[in-house]
Amino acid sequence: MFKTFLLLSLFFGAVVALRHQSVGVKGILLCGGAPAKNVRVKLWDEDSGPDPDDLLDQGYTNSAGEFSLKGGTTELTNIDAVFKIYHDCDDGIKPGSRKVKFQIPNSYVTDGAEPKKIFDIGTLNLETIFAKEERELIVSKRNVPQVSKDSDELAFFF
Repeated sequence: MFKTFLLLSLFFGAVVALRHQSVGVKGILLCGGAPAKNVRVKLWDEDSGPDPDDLLDQGYTNSAGEFSLKGGTTELTNIDAVFKIYHDCDDGIKPGSRKVKFQIPNSYVTDGAEPKKIFDIGTLNLETIFAKEERELIVSKRNVPQVSKDSDELAFFF
């Protein structure tokens, strides 16, 4: 009986300790002097140990190079928010994409489903060679409709 009570108490304590946390990031990406359009961006909770990383949000920059991501997850410990950029700026014909990671300050991780404040990473020029930059061989690209020069119809390039 005591063992059952103890196990139930531990289980209840663990469930109560789980809390929903959220984070957000926004900014502008450039490639030289031009907006970095359709660049893949992702917001992660990177976990150590057996707990797998959680993808919180993902998207692409718009035609002005702007992005805004926000998301959350339920964890026992504080989430370790990481913002990742996958791009080909100033990359020549190398295979894959350049991958850059930025840790979001813990002060921007808030309790609840919606972040109470958004980390503004500012304007980043992706021509910069970042420390600990990596390569990602497979990055999903967004199919963007483009206007064909020969006609007024939209053409999809894959």
